[in-house]
Amino acid sequence: MAASGFTFPIVRQTGTLSPGMSSYQRLLKHLLFRMDPERAHNLAMRAITSGLVRTRLVSDPRLRVTWQGLEFSNPLGLAAGVDKNGEAVERWRGMGFGFAEIGTVTALAQPGNPRPRLFRYPQHEAIVNRMGFNNDGAEAMARHLQGRRAGIPLGINLGKSKVTELEAAPADYAISYGHLRGFADYVVVNVSSPNTPGLRSLQNVESLQAVVEAILGTPGPHPPLLIKLSPDMASEDLYAVVEWVNSFPVAGLICTNTTLDKSAVPEAKDEQGGLSGRPLLARSNGVLRDVSERLQPEKLLIGVGGIMDAQGLWAKLELGANLAQVYSGWVFGGPGMPAKTLLGLLDRMSHEGLNSVSEITSRSARATRSRIL
Repeated sequence: MAASGFTFPIVRQTGTLSPGMSSYQRLLKHLLFRMDPERAHNLAMRAITSGLVRTRLVSDPRLRVTWQGLEFSNPLGLAAGVDKNGEAVERWRGMGFGFAEIGTVTALAQPGNPRPRLFRYPQHEAIVNRMGFNNDGAEAMARHLQGRRAGIPLGINLGKSKVTELEAAPADYAISYGHLRGFADYVVVNVSSPNTPGLRSLQNVESLQAVVEAILGTPGPHPPLLIKLSPDMASEDLYAVVEWVNSFPVAGLICTNTTLDKSAVPEAKDEQGGLSGRPLLARSNGVLRDVSERLQPEKLLIGVGGIMDAQGLWAKLELGANLAQVYSGWVFGGPGMPAKTLLGLLDRMSHEGLNSVSEITSRSARATRSRIL
């Protein structure tokens, strides 16, 4: 996506400190990558929650994004799946993110799928997970969030409890929503994880409408509600969902979750679970483009999947995303990844003569269509 006369600088991980990464943090990352991935994740979360991990913050008015009264200091957010129980909700602002999404959380506490269930492929900058929504439950998260302030917009990602039958899914989501909506700046209905049996069948319009109506049927006020989609949907199903969102009180879409297509990572072809990281970028961007061309401009569109650097972030914004999220890119890039990515974005904006993130998004087919209409 590089424009004529501009190439994003390539910064190799080996032998290079990311902005704000201390020698201690560099050593910590090295040690964590020698461990079992899930154990490493849990140790990293403890370090972050304890305030042991710090990084450089990038503050620039050109990075600010405003949507429906929410103020984002920058467009790069933490994706769901990192902070499943909201343990580090007060730390993500200090890690350089403009917003954070916690969860996925379910109405009932559940252990998730059997271990091992998390696999890294550093040579591909890819991760496969089949975690299965392991979390302490919505009521426990609500207790944990009492009195805590994120300092940045906070999203809460809701999933279906594994033991809940599909026909009871609307009530299950509504229970979680009832416990947590008061803590959320936006809420996400996750019907796209490949790791809960049958969950993706809820992506059809009839099932989605039942879930959303159950949620909105609870006593208000209601924060903005988003739907997170799979990158593996058939085009006709995807278009049907977008058309429904355009006409229903859903605030927007998140594109996308992990993919079951592991053809880009041969070592992972027999591993069950969803693939994320760099190999997901092209597929995720394809879905984002299709959605952006059809989604009404007032709806929020968040791009996630395969962002490893500033070039990946730029691509999401240029395709029409208002905001973007990262998970695997942050795992592989380390604590300095947000700062490095945002500095790269600012360099590109300066080269292009752009003064706001919204000017990047305005180049998309979505914005062009809205001007025609």
